[in-house]
Amino acid sequence: MLETFGVNNLFTYILGAALIILVPGPNSIFVLTTSVRHGVRRGYRAALGVFLGDATLIFLTFLGVASLIRTMPLLFTGVRYAGAAYLLFLGGKLLYTALFTRKTEKEQVMENRDHSFSKALILSITNPKVIIFYISFFVQFIDPAYPHTAVPFFILGSILEVFSLIYLSALIFLGSSILITLKKKKSLAKIGSSLVGAMFLGFGLKLAAG
Repeated sequence: MLETFGVNNLFTYILGAALIILVPGPNSIFVLTTSVRHGVRRGYRAALGVFLGDATLIFLTFLGVASLIRTMPLLFTGVRYAGAAYLLFLGGKLLYTALFTRKTEKEQVMENRDHSFSKALILSITNPKVIIFYISFFVQFIDPAYPHTAVPFFILGSILEVFSLIYLSALIFLGSSILITLKKKKSLAKIGSSLVGAMFLGFGLKLAAG
């Protein structure tokens, strides 16, 4: 269908992209958690951070940064540990807040400040494995003889972002509906925050371990 634009095996790519998006990861968990805690509006701000982060990684892949990271172990390790540290920070903060603290009025005001976009963006761009995955995935569907490589990269990236939008939108509205229930049951909210915190800690430890 899109062979004239340098894209091969479009149907296979669509199927693979859909499966990739559906695999749970820190980004999707963060968007869902943000929606559960703060509603649809902040959920979409978090999703915007994910979109921009993914777009940045796809662009870096196009520029060949993935190959640079792969051939420079120290650079790869540095970025990987930075991402792991951020995940551990978020997970630890969620667990500590849920289990050991009661919010003062000042802390409540601080929480009401919206940092969803920046947090999601940092989560997205501090995972070098994603850059390497993109280049290993995308190149399988790009015609090497096509003279303008940016065109199939843009097409494939756009398809991936559309699937991400659909999936994250579903998570956002699911989270918003859960929020209504949690407002009535504070104990469930604490349990939920604790579980998410533990998941972020797990993601961080897994990323640090390689």
